[in-house]
Amino acid sequence: MKNNYRRSYAYALSFALFLTYNSPIFSQNQPQKTISGIITSGAAPLSGVNVLVKNSARGSISDLEGQYSIRASANDTLVFTYVGYKTQEVSVGSLSRSRSVSRSRSRSGSDGDIVYNVVMEVDAQALDAVVINAGYYKVSDREKTGSIARVTAEEIERQPVSNPLAAMQGRMAGVNIVQTTGVPGGGFSVRIRGRNSIRADGSEPLYIVDGVPYPSQSLGDYNLSPVMGDAQSALNGIDPNNIESIEILKDADATAIYGSRGANGVVLITTKKGKGGKTTFKLGSSTGVGTVTRRMDLLNTEQYLAMRWEAFVNDGLTEYPVNAYDVNGTWNPDRYTDWQEELLGGTAYYHAASASINGGGAFTQFLINGNYREESTVFPDDSKYKKGAVLVNLNHTAPNDKFDIQFSGNYVFDSNDLPPFNLVREALVLPPNAPALYTDEGELNWENGTFKNPLAAWNGEYLSATNTLTANTVLTYRPINNLILKANLGYVANTLEESRIAPHTIYDPAFGLDSSYSSLILNNGSRTSWIVEPQIGYNVELGKGKIDILLGSTFQKEKTSRLQQSASDFPSNSLIYNPAAAANLSITANSDEVYKYQAVFGRLNLNWDHKYIANITARRDGSSRFGPANQYANFGAVGAAWIFSEEALLKNNLSFLSFGKLRGSYGTAGNDQIGNYRFLDTYIPSGLTYQGIQGLQPVQLYNPDYGWEVNKKLEATLELGFFKDRISVTTSYYRNRSSNQLVGIPLPGTTGFPSLNANLDATVENSGWEIELSTTNFQKGDFRWETSLNISYPKNKLISFPDLEASTYANTYVVGEPLDILLLYNATGVDPETGIYTFQDIDGDGIISKPNDLKSVVNLSPQYFGGLQNSISYANFNLDFLFQFVKQQGRIYQSTFSMPGQMENQPTEVLDHWEEPGDQSGQQLYSAGFNNEAYTAYNNFYSSTGSVGDASYIRLKNIALSYAIPQKWTMGVGCKLFVQGQNLLTFTKYKGLDPETLSTNNLPPLKVINAGVELTF
Repeated sequence: MKNNYRRSYAYALSFALFLTYNSPIFSQNQPQKTISGIITSGAAPLSGVNVLVKNSARGSISDLEGQYSIRASANDTLVFTYVGYKTQEVSVGSLSRSRSVSRSRSRSGSDGDIVYNVVMEVDAQALDAVVINAGYYKVSDREKTGSIARVTAEEIERQPVSNPLAAMQGRMAGVNIVQTTGVPGGGFSVRIRGRNSIRADGSEPLYIVDGVPYPSQSLGDYNLSPVMGDAQSALNGIDPNNIESIEILKDADATAIYGSRGANGVVLITTKKGKGGKTTFKLGSSTGVGTVTRRMDLLNTEQYLAMRWEAFVNDGLTEYPVNAYDVNGTWNPDRYTDWQEELLGGTAYYHAASASINGGGAFTQFLINGNYREESTVFPDDSKYKKGAVLVNLNHTAPNDKFDIQFSGNYVFDSNDLPPFNLVREALVLPPNAPALYTDEGELNWENGTFKNPLAAWNGEYLSATNTLTANTVLTYRPINNLILKANLGYVANTLEESRIAPHTIYDPAFGLDSSYSSLILNNGSRTSWIVEPQIGYNVELGKGKIDILLGSTFQKEKTSRLQQSASDFPSNSLIYNPAAAANLSITANSDEVYKYQAVFGRLNLNWDHKYIANITARRDGSSRFGPANQYANFGAVGAAWIFSEEALLKNNLSFLSFGKLRGSYGTAGNDQIGNYRFLDTYIPSGLTYQGIQGLQPVQLYNPDYGWEVNKKLEATLELGFFKDRISVTTSYYRNRSSNQLVGIPLPGTTGFPSLNANLDATVENSGWEIELSTTNFQKGDFRWETSLNISYPKNKLISFPDLEASTYANTYVVGEPLDILLLYNATGVDPETGIYTFQDIDGDGIISKPNDLKSVVNLSPQYFGGLQNSISYANFNLDFLFQFVKQQGRIYQSTFSMPGQMENQPTEVLDHWEEPGDQSGQQLYSAGFNNEAYTAYNNFYSSTGSVGDASYIRLKNIALSYAIPQKWTMGVGCKLFVQGQNLLTFTKYKGLDPETLSTNNLPPLKVINAGVELTF
């Protein structure tokens, strides 16, 4: 609103300026110079900035690229004003005498004119102070028509994390991020507005780093390191300390310009850029410790042995089996070990260091940033994860402002040394009276062959080393005013080497094995990708209207190579890393894949009076993943916004309403996440030879007819600001429908093929509400307290699936229900007479069997999730903390633990069990496994509603306290001290290890406390 008035005012001033320049009185009294330059926010040019000569009627306005020009005398003062930014004033005379001004840059031209580039300072109270990266263009938060969430560098730096995905958790509506393991380098699950595809791997978002597509699929192999819970995260190749901002594009208006790649949302990662001015050096160092977030309450020795004795009595056994070492006298009945403490109770140590140099002049700016991080694990060994990163950024603008070049190079390496086997389950199920891990001589204890020592896995080893290079160059040329020619050039190279050894020493020495039983698995992968995107942009202002046009094209090529080898039977374990020394060597996987992608895209933005805004985007994509007849598809979207608070009726009568906007969008995006060459007949070596010739066997059927998944997106949003934006509320409704599903349609076994890649005529709908609230609770003097809340209510539903009942998916999905469901037996409790679990007999045949009785639907999708953040600052102190919350159901311990009474420990919940006829209990009788009826009932209980429970939680995800020491105490050196915490508190009723990972096999996210110092010179 203010921006509009200032622009109108400036037009009048420009006309007055024209008259004044032709006045002989003015010209003879004040010799003048031309002052010109570029006005930016520090990260992007600012258009529409008012440049006025103080106490006069002369002025100018910056154009789309932030360029301005004005005539003024040495005695004049220039005033730079823009809504959302602080007003700046500078004396023209000082520009002639000095080569630099605070937060600005100046240079006298040879003809006496002055080049003066201005960096505007953000006014934190203004809504449109935030300039958002929308990918191919930038837009203010005030005038955006799409749904874009944002996390800033300040928020990322407050968190002691090594993966950028961890820094996003709980901070953005509609973005559900789950950490699958607490092991360093482990994986994450990311869902932006739900699961769109029936395929489990078909809902990954598109990642863009500085304009370059970044692969989301890891080159790692889960089979080499199950301790990670999944293959290591591909986003490990990005260092959070190098990130300036992360934007999430969610709706059609924001994502359609990315076409097929934006169907599941887009994650835009922008690295830090060089800023002009005084050259500054920054050094930082931090150290921290981490422990397991939660533990389970397990039986002690007395309770455990009582359970075991009762189980044998229930089974009618009077003598204990020879292999029941825990109760037959082989193991000490008085021994107790807390195996969670022994195997998972260690302390992980964190060390990080960083250094950067930043500076530049009027035309060239640079940034060099280096980071190193090292962390250990809570396991009882010396495993470590190491990660280093170097970021180089250079920006140059020609003196005539016609040409710009931006270069960004980001290199990240990380290495991991982990045990090849997972100890989490052993920590939960080992009997509490199991023998010690080591003998008195310090050797691994096998207790005369009665104890399978879990630390034997430490004689094996998992190693991985990853190198990632991301480079981007943007060339910009402005041949005439308002016309921009741009080229975006990018390159990504990623390599991975991982190995797992299993020497014969992981087995009991009593077996008498030697190195001929040792084995090695090697997995090497590489991926390179380049992209070229020429673009042309034009803007024009017509009265109160403004038109922005963008046209461009994309050419991308990606090549992926993988080689996996298996070796065994070594002459010595000292040669175990040399596959050539193995008697048996085989290549288990070898592939070279090429993916080609090309597109043309366009954007038309219409802005009338900064109140009525329309945004039209379109893209035509071509992908090599489809047959020749289906490689191309069209996608597009329309978005519109009405800033109704600028209307005179509301502006003059509702003083408490500072901002109001209605926006909506509708459009389509596609999906080609089906893998390469899936439409072709493909073959692999059979491993058999005929007359000395290696045979081939088919693995995939030819189908050139399948094509793109299509995701149709609809959104409507209301944005409100009250009391000068001290209170801001955004409410959004969305509905996305993904059809033409790309899946592997199962085939009968008689065909010789498990499935056929094709389009399934099924439609998946994701809808929901997103609410974001931000408030300035208190602001006076040096004290400021702000709160932000985001909450999402997602709803996933399979709305159509023709002939589902006749398909092989009949026992997996239900029309009208979410994709993330379980079809289970309906548990009806424990029979008080027999003490055995009972279930509802759906088909009435008197037998509980699959699939006829698996009809109870349990939804595992989150009912709602979000985060509550508070920021409090006083003088040089800053305190920030974030609570993350999720309402959901999940599989509890009874879905993974063995039947109570067998030779495995149990949670203390099993103490409330059936003991004699007439007992009312939720747990059936104990059994050591010799009661067939009890054993069958417990196996059915695994697949029943009784194995699902409340997995909701509230977690203090992050807390950060910092203090900036006054520079008068540090002789001009900036010094900030900080303490950070991650996952400090968890409130939950979940009957399991951790409600986020929902697994008894994966390590929970760690509770981390970190402290450090940052120096600026």
